[in-house]
Amino acid sequence: MIHAAIIGATGYAGAELVRLLGGHPEVEITGLSSVSFAGQPIADVYPNFKKKALPVLTDEDTAIQGADVVFASLPHGLSEPLAEKCAAQNTLLIDLGADFRLESEADYEEWYKKPFDKPELHGGAVYALPELFRDRIKTAGIIANPGCYPTAAALGLAPALKNGLVQTEGIIIDAKSGVTGAGRGLTQNTHYPETNESISAYKIGAHRHTPEIEQTLSHMAGVGIKLTFVPHLLPVNRGIEETIYVKLKDGVTMDAVRSAYVEFYKDEQFVRLEKDGNVAQIRCVTRSNYCDISLHCDKRTGTLIVCSCIDNMVKGAAGQAIQNMNIYFNLPESMGIDALPAGF
Repeated sequence: MIHAAIIGATGYAGAELVRLLGGHPEVEITGLSSVSFAGQPIADVYPNFKKKALPVLTDEDTAIQGADVVFASLPHGLSEPLAEKCAAQNTLLIDLGADFRLESEADYEEWYKKPFDKPELHGGAVYALPELFRDRIKTAGIIANPGCYPTAAALGLAPALKNGLVQTEGIIIDAKSGVTGAGRGLTQNTHYPETNESISAYKIGAHRHTPEIEQTLSHMAGVGIKLTFVPHLLPVNRGIEETIYVKLKDGVTMDAVRSAYVEFYKDEQFVRLEKDGNVAQIRCVTRSNYCDISLHCDKRTGTLIVCSCIDNMVKGAAGQAIQNMNIYFNLPESMGIDALPAGF
């Protein structure tokens, strides 16, 4: 059995890790940490865990003792010192935060307003989006779990960019997310009266996932990419839908585009292409590790329109982290995360 600890277990992503790992046949949860609820059973915070044998919430140092893998679901800036502790005891860290996602310290400092505190650790970190970088994961010292918006964007655009079917300038990503993406702490814009029966853009042109999206898409395209990314808040608990606009290169047909996507994802269990005429929908991926993609074209302007949907708490966070753990430990990739979407 793999002994797993979850740091930040009472946040939304942390609780989703508890839910999914609690049903994983090769994992025993041996440590759970929380600053706010230390000393309490996690079922006191999330009653859905009643009658499930789980460790009592404790401090970080106690939780990671004896763990084979530590999942960190923490705000940025807190995972680097944890990574140092994990390295000292030869434990794999899977970081669901932002500390190890960006390759450039200058980019991190620009967008997160702080330098790398422990730059020596970053050389062993791998940005781990399985469908794109699977081969790197097995040798990782630290696994940087991708962000939710970047996951949907990268999976939505990778085949088109990798195959040189689209222009690399002028890409627009219009993204919408459920309110769990904002975390468990209450703010005015996530308060029920502010989100119910409404939709609003936020952090327009300034969202911290922008450099991560650009970094991954640049790797796919083989050239540097700058794009426009605008997220919106939806009045739903979970789910992300991204509508992506990118210009087709001259002479590229939709048949060629579809063929490239079919070939690129033919062996990927968790990426599903919609049939022509169908549209990817959030409700069809809810509580699952799937990414649904639909392909469309505005023939008047030569624009490829890609709709990409994931559950931000699963494929966008906890499920993808477990997928990465499975790869690292040579387990079947879908183990513990192969549940079908709820559908409603």
